[in-house]
Amino acid sequence: MRKSYRYFMFGLLYFIQGAILSYFTGFNGIYLLSFGVDMKGVGLIGLIGMMPFVLKIFLGILSDRVSLFGLGHRKPYILIGVAIQAISLVFVPMIHPGENFGLYALLGFLMMSGMALYDTTTDGLALDTTSEDEQGTIQGLMVGGRALGVMVISVFFGFFADYVSWRFAFWSLAAISAVTLVLAFFIKETQVTERPAFEWSAFKSLGRKEILSLAVLGALYSFIINSVAEIMNPFFETRFEISTFMAGLYSAVWGLGIVLGGLLGGRVTDKLGHRKSVLYAMIVSFVSILLFLIAPTPAVAFVIALVFGFAFGFYETVYFATSMARTDSRIAASMFSILMAIANIGTGIGMAVTGVMVDGVGYPWTFIILAAFNLLALPLIPQVFNRKTGNEVEASVPDAG
Repeated sequence: MRKSYRYFMFGLLYFIQGAILSYFTGFNGIYLLSFGVDMKGVGLIGLIGMMPFVLKIFLGILSDRVSLFGLGHRKPYILIGVAIQAISLVFVPMIHPGENFGLYALLGFLMMSGMALYDTTTDGLALDTTSEDEQGTIQGLMVGGRALGVMVISVFFGFFADYVSWRFAFWSLAAISAVTLVLAFFIKETQVTERPAFEWSAFKSLGRKEILSLAVLGALYSFIINSVAEIMNPFFETRFEISTFMAGLYSAVWGLGIVLGGLLGGRVTDKLGHRKSVLYAMIVSFVSILLFLIAPTPAVAFVIALVFGFAFGFYETVYFATSMARTDSRIAASMFSILMAIANIGTGIGMAVTGVMVDGVGYPWTFIILAAFNLLALPLIPQVFNRKTGNEVEASVPDAG
């Protein structure tokens, strides 16, 4: 697979993830509230939607062990996952979530299961085909591609929902997923080096203190930034009484911030190393969340959305690159998916708890609490990077031999 097409497909696969993320972060709350679902229900849907990403653990093991239909360890799973997402998006808007909450939740679960499948195997493909000195760049490209999906789709989805119909908005996402499915057929699995044989014994590396600390850090950062992303537009809607289209514009600006944060995060990680990058990401996240407390006008809110988006993209890229560098090549997709699954557990818990927090203590205190949680990363950072052997990128990577 040519390098340019490889880059394009990584970006595109994450772009359609961003398309779904644009709905869940920018519109899911507004959509459900319009059908009479309360914030607790919104949080529950967010939790259910994240559950498939916990299953990434098993999807990664399956992908590492089984070459499906003779097409490879990654490509067939990517195709199946994208197909599930596209089909689910056709039927989601046909369900009234206020009257059929359980059915809506089930279909949302299936849609996100498809995403989890191609997300896991796309990560595996990146691990298989990316040299170490390119890892930060690839993760920046993938995070940036997803953010670009958020930015572009948020505008169009908000416009369609406001001026055409919610159904047409969902079907536009299905169409984009279908186009990606066709292009994914041309993916070729070309590895940088020969993949070592899958070994169950390699899972012992997950018990090391630095890997456990990295997993906790992932759950923590994911809990924080995704919780804030979930309530950003409902907060702006409550404070400024914005329209659905305006919510899409806020999400688009947020997505632009993620693109910038992802691109800079990749370069910073490659240049400064993981330890310093994680510390900087934590500080930027802390400051950006507190900015929500001083949102006096809709215009200033755009700046806040941009800054928070930057923090979101920066933190994600840094964490993904750090995790990517610490996978054991014998169980590359499995180990990476486990780290991502633990991070997604943090996201799921955060989405459920944040809705309850908003209903209980209001938006300002919720933002203060989430910002303060960033400080919990400080004692974890020395644990993650406790074995420096010259190059901190390689400090925790086990010998695959």
